[in-house]
Amino acid sequence: MARRGSEGNKQTMHSKIRTTLTLRALHALLGLTLCALAAAVLLALSVVGHAAQPFDDQSFKQAQAAGKTILVDVAAPWCPTCRRQRPIVEQIEKETPNLVVYEVDFDTAKDALRHFRVQYQSTLIVFKGTKEVGRSTADTDAARIRALVAKGF
Repeated sequence: MARRGSEGNKQTMHSKIRTTLTLRALHALLGLTLCALAAAVLLALSVVGHAAQPFDDQSFKQAQAAGKTILVDVAAPWCPTCRRQRPIVEQIEKETPNLVVYEVDFDTAKDALRHFRVQYQSTLIVFKGTKEVGRSTADTDAARIRALVAKGF
């Protein structure tokens, strides 16, 4: 009779071990899920944090009239040089709250291209108020792009 009790205790113990392992696995899975959720939120916030706006002639003129420093970023979605410039411009934008950044789509904003006399995508133009103070095309060096933007301050 003592043997049956021993078998029952083993089954109870195995059941408790399985339950404990299952709970630990669920706990680990919950932790991974929370980490993935946190990463998704941070990614979403970094995308939302990007404040560059599509070029609009009226708001551009208002920013000029207010004497603001403006960066006009002429880019195309298919352009590899533009893709290399993008994170540099975004970082400068985050670090420089007084900078107004306008994005000009090279493929669709033909009026803006004529207005700024731009012939190539990956062109960056800096204004201080109404005066153009610098321009570059196809530059992907962060230090030179920062120096270009600094001309507006």
